[in-house]
Amino acid sequence: MRFHLSEDQRALRAGVRELLARRFNAEALRAAVERPGLDRALWRELGEAGFFALRLPEADGGVGLGLPEAVLVFEEAGRVLLPGPLIATHLAAGTVPGAAAGEAVVADVDGGLVEWLAEADVVRGGGTPLPRPEEAVPLRSVDPLTPLHRWTGAETWPCDPVGVLLTAAEQLGTATRACELAVQHARTREQFGQPIGAFQAIKHLCADMLVRAETARAAVYAAAVTADALDIAAARLLADEAALRSTRDCLQVHGGMGFTWESEVHLHLKRAWVRAERGGGVTESEECLAAELVD
Repeated sequence: MRFHLSEDQRALRAGVRELLARRFNAEALRAAVERPGLDRALWRELGEAGFFALRLPEADGGVGLGLPEAVLVFEEAGRVLLPGPLIATHLAAGTVPGAAAGEAVVADVDGGLVEWLAEADVVRGGGTPLPRPEEAVPLRSVDPLTPLHRWTGAETWPCDPVGVLLTAAEQLGTATRACELAVQHARTREQFGQPIGAFQAIKHLCADMLVRAETARAAVYAAAVTADALDIAAARLLADEAALRSTRDCLQVHGGMGFTWESEVHLHLKRAWVRAERGGGVTESEECLAAELVD
C-alpha cells in the first residue's frame, strides 16, 4: 500500500506550514511560555484559514475536505507545538456556534480531565455541551502550554475515534520535529574537532528517530484513509512511542549543551507526555488490539 500525497494535499501542508511559521514560530513559542494564555487573535486566524471547519461540507460553510487532510494539518500543529484545545474545537465545528470560525473555544472532558478549561467558551462531554461544575480542580500540568483541570462530574464518555487519530497526528508532528532538531544539532555541535554527528552513538540515535517517525507516519496516514478503529489504535500506539522515545533521544543528543530553558526540545517532550494521557492512549489502544486478537 502506497500513500503518496496528492498535489492538493502537498499544497495544503505547505500552506499550513507557512501560516504557522508566520504566526507561531520559535520566538512566538518562547513568548507563549513566558506569558501563558490562549491567543484569541491567532485562534480566529486559524478559523479563517479553515483549520476548524476543514471537514465540514462546503454547503455548511466548511472547506469540504476529509480525514486525510485533517491529519496533515494536525501533524503540522504538533510539529510547532501549537497550543489550545485544537482537536476539541475542530470536533465541535458544525455543532457549537462560532467554533468553525474560531470565534468560540471548545474544550472536551476526557477521562475526568479537561484541557484549557479557563479559556473555554463551551465545555463538552460525549459531544454534548455541559454545565460548568461549581468546582473544577486545577492540576499542575507538566506542559506550561496545556493547563489542566480535573472535572468534578463522575460521568465518563467514550473517546471520539477521530480525536484519537488527530492526537496521533500531533504526536507524529512532534516526533518529526524532534528528529529535525537532533540532526540539526548533531551537524553543528562539535566535539574533539568534528561534529558530534560523526560519532556512531549519535548516528544511531538519529537513525532510530527517523525510523520511528516514518513507521508512525505510515500507520497514521493509513488509518486516515481507512478510518478503521483497529488501524487508529495501532497508529496511536506507534505515534505515542515515536513522540515519547524520540523527544527523549533528542534531549540526549543535546546533552552536550545541557538542559536549557531556551531550547524547545524539553517542551516537545512535555507536550508528548500530556498527549499520551489523553483518551485512546496506550492502555485503551492495546486493549482494542488485544480484543481483536482474541476474537
